Amino acid sequence: MRRVVIGTAAVSMALSIAACGKAGDDKKSDSSSSSSSGGKTIGLLLPDSVTARYEKFDHPYFEAQVKKLCADCTVDYANAAGDAAKQAQQVSTMVTKGVKVIVISAQDSAAIKSSIQAAVDKGVKVVAYDRLAQGPVSAYVSFDNVKVGQLQGQALLDALGSKATTKSKIVMINGDDADPNAAQFKKGAHEALDGKVDIAYEQSGLWKDTVAAQKVKAAITQLGASKIAGVYSANDGMAGGIATTLKGAGISGIPLTGQDAELAGIQRIVAGTQSSTVYKAFKPEADAAATIAVNLLDGKSISSLATTTQTSGSGDKVPSQLLTPVSVTKANIKDTVIKDGLYTVSDICTSEFAKACKAAGLQ
Repeated sequence: MRRVVIGTAAVSMALSIAACGKAGDDKKSDSSSSSSSGGKTIGLLLPDSVTARYEKFDHPYFEAQVKKLCADCTVDYANAAGDAAKQAQQVSTMVTKGVKVIVISAQDSAAIKSSIQAAVDKGVKVVAYDRLAQGPVSAYVSFDNVKVGQLQGQALLDALGSKATTKSKIVMINGDDADPNAAQFKKGAHEALDGKVDIAYEQSGLWKDTVAAQKVKAAITQLGASKIAGVYSANDGMAGGIATTLKGAGISGIPLTGQDAELAGIQRIVAGTQSSTVYKAFKPEADAAATIAVNLLDGKSISSLATTTQTSGSGDKVPSQLLTPVSVTKANIKDTVIKDGLYTVSDICTSEFAKACKAAGLQ
């Protein structure tokens, strides 16, 4: 595990060398970071303001790396606030303004295809960020998403221990089918879990805590509270709603997975109401996308950065850079999110979690 964390730092360092050779509200999210048009402008379009990472980490890290690599570049930023049609309009607006490179994390990877095609037809380079959008994108930056699912599934099995049998009933709450990553997380999780436990109930939670909570409530009604051995949640946001539902049903002490290493997720791990998450270091990902975007803006090759290929839902083979995710449990919080500076001990160990933090050896 330590080797992987060190590798994450190395990725960030390598990007710098290559360059030399909770969420905000909708109103804030929809505004652009700059009003500059044309020339040395890079667009950044993120999908929603519900997932905490986008406003708190991805946006500022991306913008800082662009500024570091290109002193006279500006970043034009907008957030779709969960609306695919709105994101399509944002692409069109950036093209009209003369933005030369657009980095986009698609709200709906298929629906955005025609907008990407229209942008490319106007000479714009498009980089798919975190989610592989359909259409003629020039590059894709993300994590190994099948590996994310495998890590989640294995963490669930590890937490079950001797209870990981084919008779153990698991509730599986996947992400939004409009997000291509969701299918990869699901694939990896099934690879880890199939044949080892009984996936007795499986539904999409649409990346929404309220929907995930409703689905788990239905699972409890269908299966019985005492029959559920663990819950697979595809991300921390949904895990929050699930944890509340489990508590309300009097269910405690069962494994609950997550993803994104959100602060609330880490705190639930400390408190014992969530068993694991997956840490995808935001800065290396944002730095990688910014580095590729600047290279494309300057007409430089990205072959040394995008060293693998992924095939999108539209059949396009896209040069890709995939980073390595890390499983986080109570045992390695210090060696992952704290060591990397994502959170401090004081961020995690507020008064509500002080006792649990002390028990976990964080204080």
